[in-house]
Amino acid sequence: MNPKINRYFLLFVLVVCWSCKSGDKPLEELIPMDQTSLKTGEDLFQTNCSSCHSFKKNGIGPHLGGITKEQPLQWLRAFIQNPAEMIDKGDERARKAFERYKTYMPSFKHLEEGQIDNIIAFMHQHEAPQENSEVVLDSIGNPIPDKIPLSDLIVKLELISTVPASSEKKPLTRIAKMDYHPVSKEMYMMDLRGKMYLMEGDQYKLYLDMAKEMPEFINEPGLATGFGSFAFHPEFGENGLFYTNHTEKPHTKPADFAFGDSIRSDLQWVVTEWKTENPMAVPFQAKSKRELFRIDMASGIHGMQEITFNPYAKKGDKDYGLLYIGIGDGGSEGRGHAWISHGATQAWGSVFRVDPQGNNSENGKYGIPSDNPFVGNDKGWLPEIYAHGFRNPHRISWTQSGEILVSNIGQGQIESLYMLRPGADYGWPVREGTFKLKPEEDSNMVFPLPENEKSFGFSYPVAMYDHDEGNAISGGYEYTGTAIPGLEGKYLFGDITRGRLFYVNIADLEIGKQAQIYEWTVEYEGVSIPLSKLSGSRRVDLRLGKDANGEMYLFTKADGKVYKMAGIKN
Repeated sequence: MNPKINRYFLLFVLVVCWSCKSGDKPLEELIPMDQTSLKTGEDLFQTNCSSCHSFKKNGIGPHLGGITKEQPLQWLRAFIQNPAEMIDKGDERARKAFERYKTYMPSFKHLEEGQIDNIIAFMHQHEAPQENSEVVLDSIGNPIPDKIPLSDLIVKLELISTVPASSEKKPLTRIAKMDYHPVSKEMYMMDLRGKMYLMEGDQYKLYLDMAKEMPEFINEPGLATGFGSFAFHPEFGENGLFYTNHTEKPHTKPADFAFGDSIRSDLQWVVTEWKTENPMAVPFQAKSKRELFRIDMASGIHGMQEITFNPYAKKGDKDYGLLYIGIGDGGSEGRGHAWISHGATQAWGSVFRVDPQGNNSENGKYGIPSDNPFVGNDKGWLPEIYAHGFRNPHRISWTQSGEILVSNIGQGQIESLYMLRPGADYGWPVREGTFKLKPEEDSNMVFPLPENEKSFGFSYPVAMYDHDEGNAISGGYEYTGTAIPGLEGKYLFGDITRGRLFYVNIADLEIGKQAQIYEWTVEYEGVSIPLSKLSGSRRVDLRLGKDANGEMYLFTKADGKVYKMAGIKN
């Protein structure tokens, strides 16, 4: 069989031709479908499902149009409640979905059967869309056929601590960022569920409780919602300024960056400046706080995962005291609004660079640096934007040579590492990596670049891998410590979902080329072990951290464990 036709056949089987047919009774006779039930189902679907699924096209997961007419009620209930269990038991349809999307859908055990039935009733109102076979046939089935080579680098891990659990069920934590105090150099850890801690050996002291400080704070339904990131001002010891971002309910306040009335917003991201008169106090003692800006998001995914300062900038440098903010597309492409993150006239899908102590922004609450690339333009481009065209700029870090590296979580095929350039357009949602996308059809498929590609002016990754290797890039850092000389000159990163560990050589990073990625492994207590086994979870939720001395750490949400990279196995 022609391989392209074979791919189309598999996709058709996955999305439309489920193996089981409905029972004798129609679904309408098995579950309530009155207006109240349908409205409840719509709300539950928007909260729990719409970030990954729609009814018109494939997204992070397959479209769900028509599925209730192909699968029986008990199958639908069981899959929504615990998809991983059905995959592991070998259910044909569940297995095909896993093979196509290469990731486990989260469990919804917290939903009652009546709530699940409401979701199913809402799904039942949507027919299967027509598949465009020509688009599938034109797509590239395996965009990066070469496998990431396994290096001989084996890093020894030392268990530092276990972060206090923020849930009784896995993931026990949602730890997402680790950074150090600019004065004491002590390490701090943040949990997306709302708490930030001072790390003292294997002990944790509560530093900031976002839910207590911000009454409108939300961290449901999970995904990228909650306490997103934090950043100490470089002069925190003198000025006591500290920055955070978090999510709130939609329409809590008018947003500085908002959609039109016809577009649904599921939540808002808020950037806040805090001030303390005692920078060394634990817990944090806020004298005051003020909002810099808030932005509407179409869904709970691809929000605002990073706020950070350039750690190498010194007083007098143009970059000193400027806050970089990574803003994703908010799931707007998956909601059918691809234009929202396309171009520099919109805030979404960009990296902001602002002066938090200035006041020349439109809302007067922060400053616009005069050397930002879109300052003074007459095209409606936002002057806050430093670069744009990102789906989800997950982490921003600097090399010792001054390069800015941005890890961008991809859609269905490509995970990317970019070398940031002012004014650059990295292509989302019409490009992913070095491939073309057709967002009007299916953004999980990639296509060859057109012959006139140079005329569009897009910039491309300096390193990338496809979804044969992983699902979501976890941004990292250049190793700048002294304890492990064998890591010198390497940018260490990984894959969030699978927990695989990668590196590129800093010397190989070059605009216009893709550096070779290498895999490395870890050893714990004398045993080489994958992080999936070490964390006890199929979904590892890997993150990396770096201390004031340049030494590096990795931590996993599933079990809340924090490890230090302690040496190399010879």
